[in-house]
Amino acid sequence: MKPVRLLIADDHDIIREGIRALLAVKPWTICAETGNGREAVALARQHRPDVVVLDFSMPGLNGVDATRQILKALPKTEILILTMHDSDQLARECMAAGAHGFLLKTDVKGQLVPALEALLEHRPYFTPRVSALLLDEFLHPQPPAARRARDRTQLTPREREIVQLVAEGLTSKAVAERLNISVKTVDAHRVNILRKLRLHSVSELVRYAIRNQIIQA
Repeated sequence: MKPVRLLIADDHDIIREGIRALLAVKPWTICAETGNGREAVALARQHRPDVVVLDFSMPGLNGVDATRQILKALPKTEILILTMHDSDQLARECMAAGAHGFLLKTDVKGQLVPALEALLEHRPYFTPRVSALLLDEFLHPQPPAARRARDRTQLTPREREIVQLVAEGLTSKAVAERLNISVKTVDAHRVNILRKLRLHSVSELVRYAIRNQIIQA
């Protein structure tokens, strides 16, 4: 049988240490660890893990965009999102990106191993609140007009990347170098982001990023 390989991505050393301790009871291999979302994508491409345990709020790249980039390269890899925030919107974004697991950090001790066992069998694993959310949206789907209105205010993956980097203090030039695009393109994205979110300054954008768990306060 092929050995199970896991990648752990969380910017808190104590969380990664706790995860390692919980997984010591299983014959699984932790092939790589990191505390940076962008590094998590690179390590996933390098090590090709079966499951990535991914903190939602990480420097460099948040969990939604890291999930999307990992699955673009490795569509068979499963993603388990860990978060401190029991947010319906956050859960929707993670699922839309392709994550099949969503677990609160407060539940890790009792549910991490069952969550990973489910994902290794390609079965989804969500907190009870997220499961209830999915059922409610199935039973009471939004009308098309409401979905279109919501979609108009949602950021694209590239826009969300730029929000995170700007909120982390990077200049347009630094963002352009990080994403391998032109400064003019970054500035155009910044203008469009502020317009779309109805914001007027970088400080408001930082507060938006904190409220939506794109960065940590």
